[in-house]
Amino acid sequence: MADSRPDFYNGPPHGTPIPAPQGAEPPPAMGFTRPFTLYEALPYTPFSAIAPFDSGILPSPSIGSASPAPPVTDLVPGHDFASLNQEALTQNLPSRRLQQAVSQVQHLLERGSIPEFKFKTGPKGSPGALSSSTATRPSLLATSLAPFSKMVHDQTAIPFRYPTPDTPTSLAAHGQANTLSTPVPAKQSPLVAQKSVQPKQPKQPKQPKQPKKQSPITPINRQAHTQNKARFEIVLPTKSQLEAAAAAAALSNPAPSANITGTPTAVAPAAIAPYPQQQAQHLASPSPVNDTRGPVSEEPKKISPQAPSASQKAAIAIELTSATKFNKDEYLIVPDEPDEPTNLPLKKRKREELDADDLYGDSLDMRQRADAALHELRLFLHNVFQAEDHALAQRYGNEMVMIIADNEATLTTAAQFKVQTLIAKAISLNCYKRTPLDLLLRLLRLSEGAMRQVESLEIKVDESWGAAEVEQWFQQLPMLDTAMRAARTSLRMMCGDREDKQLYPEDMIERCLNLCKRLIDGIVIPIVELRSTQSTTELFKAISSGKKKIVALFTDCQKLFSLMSTLISKVDTSDTVTNTLEFAASRLIFMETAHAEKDSVIDTQKFDGLRLVAMDMLSQIFLLNPSQRQGIFDEILTSLEKLPLGRRARTFKLVDGNSIQPVSALIMRLVQTSAGKVDERKGKNRGGMLTEDGDGEEVNGDRQHTAQESFTIQDEDHGAVQHSTAIQELDPIATSLMDTAKANASYVIKFIVNRALKSSKSGDTPYRNLLDLFVEDFTTCLDNPDWPAAELLLRLLMVMMVNLVENDKSGVPAKNMALELLGIMGAAISKLRGHVRKAASALDARDSDGLGMFLSDLAASALELKSRPEHMVAWTGPYRAALEYLESRFSEDPHLASAISFIVSDWGNKICTCYDSFEDDFRERDQELGRLAYRLREMIQDRRWLSTTYSFKSVSPSQAKLSYSIALLRSQLCEAFSGILNILLNSMASDQPTVRSKSLKSINQVLETDPSILDGDSVVVHLILRCSNDSSTQVRDSALGLIGKCIGMRPALEEKMTETVIDRFADAGPGVRKRAMKLAKDIYLRNKNRALRSAIASGLLHRVQDPEESVRDLARQVIEEIWFNPFHSSENSTASQISLAEHVSLMVQTVKRGNVASVLDKVLQTLLAPESKSAQGSMDVCTKLVGSMFDLVDNVDSGDPSAPSGRDVLQVLMIFAKAEANLFTFEQLRLLKPHITSISSSEDLAVSRAVVVIYRRVLPQLSSAHAQFLADVRKELLPAVSKITRALLDDVTACLWIISTLLETSEHLARLVLSSLSAIQKLRIMSQRDPLDPLKIRQFDRYSLIVGMAGKHCNLDSHLELFKKGFPKWNGDAASKLMVDVVVPFAAPAQPLDVRKAALDSVGLVCQASPRNYVSANVYTTFQQVFDEQVPVLESMVLRSLKEFLFAEEKRSEQASEAPAINGAKSEKKRELTVIGGTSYDDVASATTHRFLREITRIATSTQDDHAFLAVEVLASINRQGLVHPKETGVTFITLETSSNSRISELAFLEHKALHGKHETVVEREYVKAIQSAFAYQRDIVKDARGATANPFTPKLHLLMEVLKISKSKNRQKFLEKFCTQVDFDISKLDISEELPPHVQYSRFILENLAYIEYVTVGELHCIVSAIEKLVTTTGATVAQAIESEVFQVRMDAIEPTPSQPAPTENAGEATQHQPVDPPPTQPEISIDLPRLRQLTSGSMILLALWEVRTYLRRLYSMGTNRRESKGKLQSKDLSKTPIKVQGITGDKLWEELATIMTSLADRGRMTAACKAFVELMNVDKEFLVPAEEDEELDMDGGDEDGLGLGSGVDDDGEMDQPPSGGGRGRKRKAAQGGGAGPKKKRARSSSQQPRKRGRPRKLSAEAQQQAPLDGEGGFDEGGWF
Repeated sequence: MADSRPDFYNGPPHGTPIPAPQGAEPPPAMGFTRPFTLYEALPYTPFSAIAPFDSGILPSPSIGSASPAPPVTDLVPGHDFASLNQEALTQNLPSRRLQQAVSQVQHLLERGSIPEFKFKTGPKGSPGALSSSTATRPSLLATSLAPFSKMVHDQTAIPFRYPTPDTPTSLAAHGQANTLSTPVPAKQSPLVAQKSVQPKQPKQPKQPKQPKKQSPITPINRQAHTQNKARFEIVLPTKSQLEAAAAAAALSNPAPSANITGTPTAVAPAAIAPYPQQQAQHLASPSPVNDTRGPVSEEPKKISPQAPSASQKAAIAIELTSATKFNKDEYLIVPDEPDEPTNLPLKKRKREELDADDLYGDSLDMRQRADAALHELRLFLHNVFQAEDHALAQRYGNEMVMIIADNEATLTTAAQFKVQTLIAKAISLNCYKRTPLDLLLRLLRLSEGAMRQVESLEIKVDESWGAAEVEQWFQQLPMLDTAMRAARTSLRMMCGDREDKQLYPEDMIERCLNLCKRLIDGIVIPIVELRSTQSTTELFKAISSGKKKIVALFTDCQKLFSLMSTLISKVDTSDTVTNTLEFAASRLIFMETAHAEKDSVIDTQKFDGLRLVAMDMLSQIFLLNPSQRQGIFDEILTSLEKLPLGRRARTFKLVDGNSIQPVSALIMRLVQTSAGKVDERKGKNRGGMLTEDGDGEEVNGDRQHTAQESFTIQDEDHGAVQHSTAIQELDPIATSLMDTAKANASYVIKFIVNRALKSSKSGDTPYRNLLDLFVEDFTTCLDNPDWPAAELLLRLLMVMMVNLVENDKSGVPAKNMALELLGIMGAAISKLRGHVRKAASALDARDSDGLGMFLSDLAASALELKSRPEHMVAWTGPYRAALEYLESRFSEDPHLASAISFIVSDWGNKICTCYDSFEDDFRERDQELGRLAYRLREMIQDRRWLSTTYSFKSVSPSQAKLSYSIALLRSQLCEAFSGILNILLNSMASDQPTVRSKSLKSINQVLETDPSILDGDSVVVHLILRCSNDSSTQVRDSALGLIGKCIGMRPALEEKMTETVIDRFADAGPGVRKRAMKLAKDIYLRNKNRALRSAIASGLLHRVQDPEESVRDLARQVIEEIWFNPFHSSENSTASQISLAEHVSLMVQTVKRGNVASVLDKVLQTLLAPESKSAQGSMDVCTKLVGSMFDLVDNVDSGDPSAPSGRDVLQVLMIFAKAEANLFTFEQLRLLKPHITSISSSEDLAVSRAVVVIYRRVLPQLSSAHAQFLADVRKELLPAVSKITRALLDDVTACLWIISTLLETSEHLARLVLSSLSAIQKLRIMSQRDPLDPLKIRQFDRYSLIVGMAGKHCNLDSHLELFKKGFPKWNGDAASKLMVDVVVPFAAPAQPLDVRKAALDSVGLVCQASPRNYVSANVYTTFQQVFDEQVPVLESMVLRSLKEFLFAEEKRSEQASEAPAINGAKSEKKRELTVIGGTSYDDVASATTHRFLREITRIATSTQDDHAFLAVEVLASINRQGLVHPKETGVTFITLETSSNSRISELAFLEHKALHGKHETVVEREYVKAIQSAFAYQRDIVKDARGATANPFTPKLHLLMEVLKISKSKNRQKFLEKFCTQVDFDISKLDISEELPPHVQYSRFILENLAYIEYVTVGELHCIVSAIEKLVTTTGATVAQAIESEVFQVRMDAIEPTPSQPAPTENAGEATQHQPVDPPPTQPEISIDLPRLRQLTSGSMILLALWEVRTYLRRLYSMGTNRRESKGKLQSKDLSKTPIKVQGITGDKLWEELATIMTSLADRGRMTAACKAFVELMNVDKEFLVPAEEDEELDMDGGDEDGLGLGSGVDDDGEMDQPPSGGGRGRKRKAAQGGGAGPKKKRARSSSQQPRKRGRPRKLSAEAQQQAPLDGEGGFDEGGWF
């Protein structure tokens, strides 16, 4: 092909003189001026081995494979090349266009893109001649290039290799390389523009100026060889040099002259400069020299004539780069917001230059391949037909053709495969159209026979088959396989875009279709649905045995179905074909597969391939048949119920590795498809192909040209000039396509949301769960450019959810669903923003094409929503990058066509929006938008226009994802992120607890993806903390979970939030308490703040006494994990010692700050108990802690918490001593001795008592070997007895007795007691004469206390003789009896109160140790006298004594039961067990208990103070030991459970629970009595007769119901029925003496408990509702009749004549109508007396309250307000289910309504109104109101109350009740006969009601009841059941 361009276009031929630039000297001549001839070069080539040699065997030089290489100038159009040269010559700095052009050429010259040739060494020239001619002359080639070519030469490095001519083998023999491998620096395009490189005109010949990036390589091989003779270069660039090279690679520096100095020169790291030629000549030997050259200086260096020395040759010198001067001209000012990169796209050659029939251009190689493919196809067909003729003649098949029935021939399997391959290849190379038609028709007929043969086979799998039938069926599979292959061959021919009608016979298409249908219906579906059941086991096993055949068959089916999909996309088939395929595809998509692979014959993954092909089929039908799109969507949406849920649902794999539901992918693909232009060439092959207008041309042919004729704008330049017209032509196309996609997406979203609103996650229909799955799938695909429809679907869903939340009429379930989905979407948007932020910051700033920098800056502005619209839609912006990425993958994944169409339409739509948004006129911007409009219009019209018109830089997946994400950031969905976040935050303050809880969970999802919203003074943090104190347990629990997440994301919030977490330790909800403790544990282990740790530990220790067992166990476990487990290691390093000391300080601080001593004692006992798993480890840790604390006991008080005082340390040591005495050693006890010297003084009683307690616990472990130490201690303690306090005296006395026991001497204690008794005796004598004065009273108090303590701790019976000497008249046998007899007279009533108190205390102490004294007459009569007087102070003395005695008995009993297992003393215990209870004092305990039980019970139930709690503790101990019958204490405990004192109620609950568990039958009989007792207790003691507490509503009997959960459901139902019957009454016997009659109060107490308790089963709920309704209909009939006759004087004879007359009803606020006889108009005319009226009103109040509770329960649990609806509908299995509350219905209205009813006795008018309201309730049944016609009409469209066509999802029906006292509001009528079998009720028609506003009728649809307002009554709230 002739080239019109001059030969000089790319530079002159080698050796031709080149005119120098103007003003430059003519270049010198080269030493070698022409290339070698063929025969001169031949000896140095591999062809020298060929003899004789023929020059024809050499191919022509080419670029690429096999085709003649076009001149390099063809790579760039001539005028473009000229303009590039002009720019390079004139501009000081190269433009972006120049940089891009250089980059493109460099890409073509990459080493991997060009062939590498190896030549032998040429003839050696004379070095001298070469030196003289070239030593000081520059390269002529580089100098003579055109300016643009010079830029390419200077900036491009091409590595080459060649052998060394002098020593080709010697160096190799010595192990040295004999070739040069020149390292090529990495290409770097500068960020600032480069200067134009032009050679300066030198005064002396010198090398031209080279840029830093210049390669050291010159194209002249000889010169390079001479320069680099036997040398190596080692480039050692430093990091700073690399950075310098990157920043200034474009700046040129003068090259140095060949100045040879005494040191080797350094090579700049960015580029290796050529060696001076003279230096190479003077090298003495070929020894390798690593030569580097320093930075290029600005002044040329002189060439030294001397050669370097030998030592210099062998050295490596690296010179550091010297600082260069700052040159302002070398830098450019970069704008803050860079313009779009213009060097990325290249426009391809015009399409008119291409052959219309050859999309691949006029490449000779492609044509040759096409010709070869066509020849191969024709040859094969020729052979096939010859084989056919031969086979038919011989009636015997061969390797190509087989004979089937009726002597028909068809292709063999191998021939089918071969011909399909050849046809596919011919189609791909665009030569299929040249295949002779007759060959194809004969091949089509050859394939028909096989399909015709299989039509008579029975291939359907039948469930009744056995193994024999299956085996016979397997034998048919080869024929079926042949038929499928024949069908695929036929379809392959039809899909070749041929225009010949004969190739598309109707019967052949129909045969293929029928084969597909039979395969799917008869084989695929039966086998996939086949399970191994009882009836199909044999069939399942038989088919499974041939699994490989089944898998192959399914694979063939998949291929056949895929070709059918291709067929309908290329051929206009009939509606029958389309409909059949659509139905088949739908069945395959929604077919249910097995849950496990073992349950199915075919693997799920194998079937998923067929399912994906079905999706493709449905997508094709959807694309090509717009009229059928609605039907396809309907079919998909109505089939959603068939979809599996859970992990099995997501089987569609995405490119990024994630998985989604196939139906999600299908919906997105269909939505995307609807945004593409329908192919108008669809009819080309069946109808349109036969027309003459040529509309059936290729996608780039006449059709587009025809389409262009209707547009004004015909090219880009035209679009730039008339930009407004270009936009107008694009707008309707892009907008209509996007509107279609939006309509389809909206239809899908509305359908799913509507269904989801009417179902629940646990309901029968899966739509609620499916909606979650869809949203998760769409968010998964949100940032994936393959699925742009995900954003549209999520955007529409977001709008609907926002409307649901903001609509006041939306129900709570709808709002919860909306908040949950908004949280998921908000999290997805936040995640997208985070991805963009990270990806943009990670972009390489040295990106040569500028796309990375542009995207990085655009991302930063898009994140702040400040990006300029024209940048978002720029030609080389994010849309273009995403499209180019999709286009590059289109050949691999044709399904991307829909995504490409959607993005193009969206881009076009955004361009129009962008253009319209600008009000100003900016010429350049508007022109660019005009060009864009033209381009986008062309891209919409022709999907391949972009790829065939423009080329673009390769876009990486990460760049594509970032580009698409940036575009998403400015979408409506992502721009609504702040709005979504505000909605979630505002919902945290909603008045609905479930809404608040759901918003917290949604906020949690957002926080996980973007924790930055917590930074600063975040409102989110404040709202979360506020929710942690919410009234709802669910909200508090959610808030705590969120607090944990917040602390995990932002540890700085820990200090701020920990206090809230600790406060939740005492939460009312056990779950909240446990969550708070677990969270606090993590905070504790992570935080080193001592104060914070101490606060957490203190809170945890208090929870060890929690009433909930699981909470107690968790608290102990957490304490163990944070306080003891970290020190289990035996390490004894300095660090561990420091850590231990810090922990001791923390423990001391914790004990000091809170009342946790007793709790810590129990915790330690539990940890150190033998049955504890970690007992030994805990013992070691505690021993270490005790040892560490003894180092601190002498510390003085200081303000430093890290150095605790000795006093505080001793308090902790005292706790450890109480827990386990073995933790202490004798030496440690000696250290404590100095602290008891001051025990008698009041210096520091806390220290003294701590030491004494430690001694008391530890001294029993000592032996008598320490006698002196014990004696010294006794010597210190004994004198203090008369001076110390009661508490200290208790411990001192115990210590003295322990020491006496160890020293075996107690005489000193006996004398002390005797002395005290003698003094008391004297005081008694004195008191008989005169009352005791204060001094004597104090003396008695001390003496009696000493005696009591001695009696409690000491057994002095061994000193009886001593006591008898002191009291000669006493003849008892126990010292304790003497003590009691001496002291007890002082408890007589005649004595002062203080004396009696001291005497009772002393007697009680003695009796604790000697219980026999309790049954002494003088003791129990004294106690009884105290109880009779009912003096709390004295009663407390007795109760304390009884408590200590009973607790000691409990402990003794527990030890007795545990001892046999511990020490094996079985015989001893057996003897003890002969006594009832197992101890010798059980008789005393039993007698004393029975004697004082009534008094103890009276004290426990008379107050709620500590005195009552003491009595409760005594009762609890009595109950635990079983000392009385269960019914004696059961009623008391149930009563005390309702106490407002938490200590009393918790203890009573625990005892009641234990009692119920052991004696359920006995206790159940007392429950009714207990309820009456609880009511009296609440009324008289608590002073609150209501049955529940508010905020939140909690029934006072909730602990009773909690205990009842242990029982069976039937027992609970019986109890509830009895409970309800307590409300029943006899109207004539009602006591009305009080202001509010007692039975009315009692009824309210019961009803409020019934209303607010948590029912366990549906059966219990129905039981109580039925009981209430029965009570109202029976008792209510009597009361209503009495009211009508006595109050309103209604006679039955007045009603009987007109029984069918509808009764008028009263409306809201109207109280003037009555039925059926009007009462007197004024109140005074009512003649009934007031007491009777009060009696009737009281009965009405009780029954009205009953009905309100019944209605509330029905609405709360969605039972309907009509009792006839639910009767008989529930099955037994449903009755055992847990009832589910309707969200949004609270107890506020019921609480207020009951309070209003209780005011009905205030005056006669209210009494009359209450009676009237009850009569109306009984007579008018509004559940059966007949609505007016207009109401009926309005009811037909009910439900669209939320503005979205969506209901709230709350299934509730019936009319809303109105309160009775609000002016006679209408009531529901219930027959007096009860049930539904009574006479027909009179129904009031709506015409009888008073007029009201009718925005909506009262009667609402199920979906709208929770949304519609009450007309005329001020609205209907979420709990509105009135």
